[in-house]
Amino acid sequence: MLNVASVTQALSDTLTGTPRDLTLIEGAGGWRVPLNEAEDFSDLPRALGLPVILVVGLKLGRLNHARLTAEAIAADGLTLAGWVGSVVDPAFADDSPRFAANVALLKRALPAPCLGIIPHLATADATPAQCYLSLDALLPLATQEATP
Repeated sequence: MLNVASVTQALSDTLTGTPRDLTLIEGAGGWRVPLNEAEDFSDLPRALGLPVILVVGLKLGRLNHARLTAEAIAADGLTLAGWVGSVVDPAFADDSPRFAANVALLKRALPAPCLGIIPHLATADATPAQCYLSLDALLPLATQEATP
């Protein structure tokens, strides 16, 4: 059974091993997706004491979802370190006025920097996606957490 204790145990060597500037741990499905009957994915960064990066699927209906998720992260006492937009619907093209307006609203409404906007990619692949990201805004946070 998947639970927070087993995941944190599995990550302990990675998190306490070789020092690094930044370690990303990917969640799946959303902030309140259940891990089991008593725990959600939201319990994992809380147990690990980690800040959160929110991935916003850019398509119709996601402004509300992104804003509510950011509120839930704050209500859970965690830091939203940044957010990434991901164009999941190719019809929601990045050259449309609605797209630009939605991204602008998210940049104003979310209490963290935008780390990049990833266009719709034919296949899910981290290599081309990373070209659209800038994690520079996270480095001061990583340095702060590394300082005793």
